[in-house]
Amino acid sequence: MIRCLMVTTDHQVLVDDSLDRLHAPGIKWYFVDFNQPTEQEKQQLVSAFDFHPLALEDCFQYLQRPKLEYYDGYSFFVLHALDTESLKGKEINLFANENYVVSYHEEPSSEIDVVFQAFQRIHNNPEQWTIEIVHKIMDKIVDGYFPIVHTLEDKIFALEGRYEQRGNDKRIMEDVFEIRSDLLVVARTILPMRDLLYRVVESRRLAINANKKAFFQDIYDHLLKLNEMIEYNREMTSEFRDNFISLNSYRMNNIMKTLTIFTTIFMPLTFIAGIYGMNFEHMPELTTRFGYFFTLGGMAVIAMGMILYFRKNHWFDE
Repeated sequence: MIRCLMVTTDHQVLVDDSLDRLHAPGIKWYFVDFNQPTEQEKQQLVSAFDFHPLALEDCFQYLQRPKLEYYDGYSFFVLHALDTESLKGKEINLFANENYVVSYHEEPSSEIDVVFQAFQRIHNNPEQWTIEIVHKIMDKIVDGYFPIVHTLEDKIFALEGRYEQRGNDKRIMEDVFEIRSDLLVVARTILPMRDLLYRVVESRRLAINANKKAFFQDIYDHLLKLNEMIEYNREMTSEFRDNFISLNSYRMNNIMKTLTIFTTIFMPLTFIAGIYGMNFEHMPELTTRFGYFFTLGGMAVIAMGMILYFRKNHWFDE
């Protein structure tokens, strides 16, 4: 679908779904949105505008890394939004100069929809509309990152409660690694977007006045905050992982210590039982009237002596 928002020389706002009127003499500025374009509409992007083949290639080859490139007469932006459910990246491409903004995206974009509808109701001077629209789209995209990161953060806090309740450790660790994987996916989008906003803020080739640059700086600050939140949450999941490994090692050591104690106690008893279990005919002790009871008593004394020795040396302490 193609939709066009055009501003005439007398500041009238026109909305159309055709590119036929874009280059008419009375059109001063326009915003064209290629929303989930068909193959025929993709060809219109190629034929109706004189965009560089490399920029068009970036549009048609999904998903490119977020970036900013300068071409003769316009700037080309590759932006990434995130789906709140699947965390799948959604690429949004923008061609922009002082006379137009052309957006291209192969998946639905609520950010573009909101901005497009908002600017239909604005009737002021469109000279700053290009920078305003680029800013609004970036701002909406970055605002969409926060609920995703907050949701992952809430999951981490929920895991902490499950740890305290001594729940299913295996399931907890599966959730920890799933959250770490989601954080990595989000970071792969936010970090390049942060670098992109830094280039925008520091750029001398974009026609951004000092007042408007402060708004882009605000978006950049939001991305820095998001990056810090992701790093903090990754550290939290690392602590969960390390605590899980330490707890498992502690439990395993206690089990091995218990088994070692029982094995050590029964070693001399097994030795005695082995000796008197031999079927030799001439064994003096076998004919002793109370030999059986003496042997059991000796084994009990040995066992109790070892238990008292281990307790005195705190072997039974956790």
